[in-house]
Amino acid sequence: MARQIVLLRGINVGRNKRVRMDALRKLLTDLGYEDVRTHLQSGNVVLTSSKSAKRLESELEKLLAAKLGLDIQVLVRTRNQLADVIKRNPLGKVADNPSRYMVSFLSAKPTAKVVRELTKVDVAPEQFVISGREIYAWYPNGFQRAKLGKVLSEQRLGVTATARNWNTVTKLLELADE
Repeated sequence: MARQIVLLRGINVGRNKRVRMDALRKLLTDLGYEDVRTHLQSGNVVLTSSKSAKRLESELEKLLAAKLGLDIQVLVRTRNQLADVIKRNPLGKVADNPSRYMVSFLSAKPTAKVVRELTKVDVAPEQFVISGREIYAWYPNGFQRAKLGKVLSEQRLGVTATARNWNTVTKLLELADE
């Protein structure tokens, strides 16, 4: 059985898709997932399951629709995949504020054409690196008027994405290791 990190996309943002984390933990535990933990109110779950990440994504999307009446996209990384995301850290020497350093977790790698187009875009002083199924993005001046938001949109990427700041990413690995 493996530790898995479950990222629910777009919940508890404003009035949209409200999900209480205590209710989510209970639901997942009642369904047989083990050692279910949540972090913050933004859809970060760590649990133990023998299912593959892809199967878990599909199963949880169906479950959340059936039990909570919500259409929520789910992305899953194993504990080891998340550890690799942290190890890669291509902007670690530049990003000196972890709350402004984001990792977007993608449902699939963007196409080579999308990557080529994105690398031509000037967003300085913001920076980003596409690495497999993750995009690392540094917002030195915050998110309010950031150019990167439009550049890294799902429409442009062609894949589902959900972002977490570096504080959350590292905390999720800590939870997975407890």
